[in-house]
Amino acid sequence: MTLFTDTVEQLTCRVGVIGLGYVGLPLAVEFAHRGFKATGFEVDKTKIDAINLGRSYIGDVKPSTLTELVSAGKLTATADFDELKNCDAIIICVPTTLRKTKEPDVSYILAAAGEVRKRLRRGQLIVLESTTYPGTTDEVLLPIFEDTGLRLDEDFLLAFSPERVDPGNPRFQTHNIPKVVGGCTGDSTKATALLYSRIVEEVHAVSSARVAETAKLLENTFRAVNIGMANEMARLCYALGIDTWEVIKAAATKPFGFMPFYPGPGIGGHCIPLDPHYLSWKARQHGFDSRFIGLAEEVNARMPDHVVTLVADALNDDRKSVKGAKVMLLGVAYKKDIDDVRESPSLAIIDRLRAKGAEVSYHDPFVARLSFLDSLTDGNDKFLTSIDLTSETLRNSDCVVIVTDHSGIDYNRVIKHAKLVVDTRNALNGDHRKDSAARIIRL
Repeated sequence: MTLFTDTVEQLTCRVGVIGLGYVGLPLAVEFAHRGFKATGFEVDKTKIDAINLGRSYIGDVKPSTLTELVSAGKLTATADFDELKNCDAIIICVPTTLRKTKEPDVSYILAAAGEVRKRLRRGQLIVLESTTYPGTTDEVLLPIFEDTGLRLDEDFLLAFSPERVDPGNPRFQTHNIPKVVGGCTGDSTKATALLYSRIVEEVHAVSSARVAETAKLLENTFRAVNIGMANEMARLCYALGIDTWEVIKAAATKPFGFMPFYPGPGIGGHCIPLDPHYLSWKARQHGFDSRFIGLAEEVNARMPDHVVTLVADALNDDRKSVKGAKVMLLGVAYKKDIDDVRESPSLAIIDRLRAKGAEVSYHDPFVARLSFLDSLTDGNDKFLTSIDLTSETLRNSDCVVIVTDHSGIDYNRVIKHAKLVVDTRNALNGDHRKDSAARIIRL
């Protein structure tokens, strides 16, 4: 512990980050920016080459920053996991997914842990950042590392500190998002807190790795459940002929006891659609039925169908059927102003519209090409490419569906030339609607 503390305080601690995606690359850059020597470990050669050439593939990392750090020798990327032996702190930032049965798939964590195990030496700190179920750090990782003959606290330290990145958020990034840390022991907690305190403004230490793991799941389950409530309210308001967005705006005027959440076409990304399942799976192992989580997942999963219903009803009012209709989706990323389509509701919407015979196209300034599973071709991959958002493409569309409210989309052009718009994000607010030539249907 003392030796590790000295390396952190003297900025001689060598930091290794396994996994250079939306979490790992910004984290490695932050350590390098604060004076540490950071090494990123990846199996994707294209990412390694890009980093070592100073080319950023993550929107939150500026190419100029990457170039500066790489040129200064503060940041490197490699596929050579033997370099882990030279790292004092090793942070695991690999993806966690779900199996088809919606059970946790921690295979990437296990693969990373296996690489660490082969090179584990005395004096190292290992931190898991990948979202996972409570108990993973001390029930799964600890036995793997102690199988080497080395012992926790005596030889190495182990902790969990959940990632909290919000891709594309200009206000909150790695350095100013509070960091929760929980070690398998008190010494591990203290060492991890000390390390992160050098790159983030606030560190919140908790009593165990399990608490930190559960806190992360609570954060995203809280959002999933409340978004589910907002989505159910949207469907109810549609049935009652009431403007959902006006209802939420009115409720939000209450200065206490209410926090506004907003409906949408479904939930996407690498956290909210997956993380609650990790918590409910662990609950089932202990005989507990997490009913709120299951209900929220059910409601949120139905939203793409609700969007298709809105499109069908709107076309029907124009005496048109979905079959043969030209439907353009605006935005296919799971959230605004990023290029990430993981778990995006747009994929389900496209598939459902095509299954009903619609001719589907899309425009997204961040996603040039989209791959999706198509039920019409026995689940084989299909591809679409983004089309230009022109007056002609808008006029030729029978319905335009705003799925992702990217800031750069010219909504004034949309309402000027489109005949029918289904707005699932309230992108066309009151100011837009005043001069609209289009008929606008809001979620």
